[in-house]
Amino acid sequence: MAENKNNVARIYTRCVHLLNSLHSPFALLVRVYVGGVFLKSGWLKLQDWGQTLSLFESEYKVPLLPPHAAAYVGTAGELVFSVLVILGFAGRLSAIGLFAVNALAVISYAHVLFQEGAAAGLGQHYLWGFMLLVIVIYGPGAFSIDGLLARRSGYVTRDSY
Repeated sequence: MAENKNNVARIYTRCVHLLNSLHSPFALLVRVYVGGVFLKSGWLKLQDWGQTLSLFESEYKVPLLPPHAAAYVGTAGELVFSVLVILGFAGRLSAIGLFAVNALAVISYAHVLFQEGAAAGLGQHYLWGFMLLVIVIYGPGAFSIDGLLARRSGYVTRDSY
């Protein structure tokens, strides 16, 4: 009986080690996916700046900022923070910045996202927000600039990147 318990414990321990080894590849996939979403969005805004300004004037209800300032700040946030998240440079801080951009997008477009029939769009924003919080809480992983800098500095712990 005791031998069976040891076998179960050994198998469980191997599974835990395997899952732990997937942390950095998983973090990289999360960063590339969610960063890519916002990078594409920012890039699309740049492609037709006149349309972007028009949307910020008429459709997006950004609080506290005039429409043109909101267009510049929102687009810059999407482009800069998404690249930083993808690279894993200042990964946690960049993910917080992109989380704020996402939250502001939901607030600014709430009059549409919270209507009946828009659940899928709102769900996407929730998913992106959750993915960004995973990066904030667990870090960008070893396959990141933060991880590289931590290894080069000699200050490497599980929480250093």
